[in-house]
Amino acid sequence: MKIKFTVQDPCQIVRKSYGDPIADDLRFVVKSVVGEENFIDMQPNKSNNYCCGGGGGFLQSGFKEQRLEYGKLKDQQIKATGADYCIAGCHNCHAQIHELSEHYGGNYPVVHLWTLICLSLGILGPNEREYLGDDLKEVNVFHPETAE
Repeated sequence: MKIKFTVQDPCQIVRKSYGDPIADDLRFVVKSVVGEENFIDMQPNKSNNYCCGGGGGFLQSGFKEQRLEYGKLKDQQIKATGADYCIAGCHNCHAQIHELSEHYGGNYPVVHLWTLICLSLGILGPNEREYLGDDLKEVNVFHPETAE
């Protein structure tokens, strides 16, 4: 079984700034890292994707219950893809979606885009794997005690 990934389109850079061309660039990088056959796009996506509810200061606002309620649609959208992981290129999206997954029982790890890029290059350190699921935690890890 292959691991499946979806990606969150960050509002600031996609919907509010550069639009679909930057969303297409994001997908090019993601598919290059995880393999096109392992990528499942959210519906709707790109400039029409749903906001996760963590940006614009909402993550730090103190209105946690309202933020989680707002994010319920995003959690449902991610679950509908059937993806094992949600990739986030924005730190606010990562924090919000990670909390949504825990709060609504999504059980999908949320991983930073840079983490997957480094993992694919074989340069992700053992101490940088906090958000990886058990299926990826040991990928490209050198264990001196088991080396020949």
